[in-house]
Amino acid sequence: QVQLVESGGGLVQPGGSLRLSCAASGSIFSIPAMRWYRQAPGKQRELVAGLTSTTTNYADSVKGRFTISTNNTKNTVYLQMNSLKPEDTAVYYCNALLALSSTRVINTYWGQGTQVTVSS
Repeated sequence: QVQLVESGGGLVQPGGSLRLSCAASGSIFSIPAMRWYRQAPGKQRELVAGLTSTTTNYADSVKGRFTISTNNTKNTVYLQMNSLKPEDTAVYYCNALLALSSTRVINTYWGQGTQVTVSS
């Protein structure tokens, strides 16, 4: 099947940077879109950034600070987070819309989440 494996979370001071990675593995035919979401304690999960072959989009709260990108094979998505603020503290989840080689049907898949804590 498909796995989305995230890495790169941790504890950082305000103003610092982190880079999250999410690698998709398995029998994948295509990945039309990959996104990063986050969920802070007591809050709903929210979209942080998204990427397709032609577009990127960002939540207003992270524009100018976060950058989403992908590697050459398009199976790994990154989230470069700069100028981090305490309010960026959350569990960050990778999400992919992808089609399996066996079915060619697009479904949504989630990673396990990685904790990002911004605190002095």
